[in-house]
Amino acid sequence: MARFGYARVSTRGQKDDSQIDALTATGCEKIWVDKASGKLARRPEWDKCFEHLRCGDELVITRLSRPFRSVRHMTELAAALDERGIDLVVLKQGIDTTTPAGRFLFHVIAAMDEMTADLISEGTLEGLESARARGRVGGRPAALTTLQALKARQMYDETDDHGKRRYTVAQIAETFNVSRKTIYRHLDRP
Repeated sequence: MARFGYARVSTRGQKDDSQIDALTATGCEKIWVDKASGKLARRPEWDKCFEHLRCGDELVITRLSRPFRSVRHMTELAAALDERGIDLVVLKQGIDTTTPAGRFLFHVIAAMDEMTADLISEGTLEGLESARARGRVGGRPAALTTLQALKARQMYDETDDHGKRRYTVAQIAETFNVSRKTIYRHLDRP
């Protein structure tokens, strides 16, 4: 059995010293560190750590949020660790899946996190439905008014004496102070 650690800091400006100190103090033989922010960021060191772990090893992290991107990701990885016979120790939350109580606590926290996420999602959907019932729609306002979109279409369709377009999409975008992509998006609409 070997003990390995994983640390992650969200931004390049943050230091990982406290995580590394805590992981070293628990006797981790090797520690992988990622500097990545956000739920979708790639975490190459986590991938290396996960591949390195073997049956009977312990993975030590300081907080549940370090390797996991979401509740779903956490439960999937926890199941993968369990299937491979790898124990998880979370220092700040006092979780140690080498014990029955630790396994229970992990599942309770995961279930509570999942319920919280579901409640937030449910509340968001109810709020959107309520807003739609009052005639409000979410999202960013259109970059062009209906009249501007019509004028942009006319400019796009206008040709010179040689049958070529009189205005480029870049010129039309500049006229309305929007991006070319916005003009194309409005041109694609029926």
